[in-house]
Amino acid sequence: MLRLGRAACLSRRGFRTYPCAAVEVKNEPILDFKPGSSERDALQKALKELKGKTEEIPCVIGDEHVWTKEIRYQLSPYNHSHKLAKFCYADKDLLNKAINACMAARKEWDLKPIQDRAQIFFKAADMISGPRRAEVLAKTMIGQGKTVIQAEIDAAPELIDFFRFNAKHAIELQDQQPLSIQPSTNTMLYRGLEGFVAAVSPFNFTAIGGNLAGAPALMGNVVLWKPSDTAMSASYVVYKILREAGLPPNIIQFVPAEGPVFGDTVTASEHLAGINFTGSVATFKRLWRQVAENLDQYRNFPRVAGECGGKNFHFVHKSADVRSVVTGTIRSAFEYSGQKCSACSRMYVPDSLWPQIKEQMLDLHKQLKLGDPVEDFNTFLSAVIDDKSFARIKKWLDHAQSSPNLTVVAGGKCDDKVGYFVEPTIIETKDPRDSIMKEEIFGPVLTVYVYPENQYKEVLQMIDSTSPFALTGAVFAQDKNVIAEASKVLRNAAGNFYINDKSTGSVVAQQPFGGTRASGTNDKPGGPHYVLRWTSPQVLKETHVPLTEWRYPYMV
Repeated sequence: MLRLGRAACLSRRGFRTYPCAAVEVKNEPILDFKPGSSERDALQKALKELKGKTEEIPCVIGDEHVWTKEIRYQLSPYNHSHKLAKFCYADKDLLNKAINACMAARKEWDLKPIQDRAQIFFKAADMISGPRRAEVLAKTMIGQGKTVIQAEIDAAPELIDFFRFNAKHAIELQDQQPLSIQPSTNTMLYRGLEGFVAAVSPFNFTAIGGNLAGAPALMGNVVLWKPSDTAMSASYVVYKILREAGLPPNIIQFVPAEGPVFGDTVTASEHLAGINFTGSVATFKRLWRQVAENLDQYRNFPRVAGECGGKNFHFVHKSADVRSVVTGTIRSAFEYSGQKCSACSRMYVPDSLWPQIKEQMLDLHKQLKLGDPVEDFNTFLSAVIDDKSFARIKKWLDHAQSSPNLTVVAGGKCDDKVGYFVEPTIIETKDPRDSIMKEEIFGPVLTVYVYPENQYKEVLQMIDSTSPFALTGAVFAQDKNVIAEASKVLRNAAGNFYINDKSTGSVVAQQPFGGTRASGTNDKPGGPHYVLRWTSPQVLKETHVPLTEWRYPYMV
């Protein structure tokens, strides 16, 4: 999926220059997994091999596998009697050991030519694309409760694309050089940060974990990777693949840990150079405060990058294509049980279209299969990730049942006897500013506000001001003037803005992802500028003619 181009650039190691080539990369194709296909057979074999088994996952510091007394288990969401993985938490001392070990390896890794570092990630991508694809998908399905297609688009193409496009962008970044005018030559050196990067990854995308740890490492940094407890198995296989692809020891330390212990330890280190985070607003704010409180002890100002979810919207105008609205919203709201950062959870529909949209949505809703994604590939959505998530979503369902402003149109039930199952739920609200329209739920719950069609301008203003988040949003309309107006009003309401398309489904290099306000720092992973976030450029000026005169011409 890549080939070397003819374009050349310069990079420097010390004062020596090395040629490097531009790289052409294409998005990894999404496989179909049709009955009888080779990819389906391979996946089913991998799933069968994992059935009922418990993998042991240690902390990994360099080449040392370490077990502590703090033992935890990753449970399969749709069958919580299955302990998919046994792992342990790194304590403060072990985390500090990991920091010291990676700091010892930092300088040599940073001096390694970018072409050599990039080749590791190209190789890892090829491994995931080929022989390791089924394994990564199977562990994502069982561990994170994903259906075949949701595991595929996440743990294969998206992760592969992150590795390949980041490597491409890193190589091509070397060609971004300052102007040189005789008798001097100016060179920009893209160094890693002077310290370590703490990567904190979420459960919902295997690809995000690989990118949060992998992108800084690619750029010459050393990383402490804290994977999510509920994505441990898939995260560990990604780590192992990187090592097998040639990543040296101590460049990425694999350190599961209790959140506060990890946060307290990394932010207390003088060597903290950056935090690469995806998770909750509360946790990100806590880390940011800790960094601020410890500024005086750091050698550098740490880079803090974070993505924190959203309260994503679908706005429907009276000119919208109804079928597109219905199918796009069903997919956006209910795929992966609404556990995508970009999932639609609030919808604004004109009263003139609501009867049609409601009828068609209810018809599709009846066809959605909730269940075990491994035993039945026809499952559309499965259980939510764990007991905490289940309990949080249940409170929202209880709120919907008891509030006079809310009416449950479809779904609304949940059951955690076997797995953490929540029905895909559609709610209608009389109050567009009810808390259910403001706060992130992170579950298969969609709330609809039906507005008078002639008040769409007021509704656009309402969308912009209702929620503190600004991650994704979509406008459905055929009227070009309305699209233009909505784009202006909602300019700051979403970092990823869709017109006549659902709010989910961003593709690496096509729709770099991220939002602002409470949704994060909008660093756009998947785009060409993301790798620059993890470099500390140095400009080198070399003059080729000796300076022989100290006087200026005006001095006589």
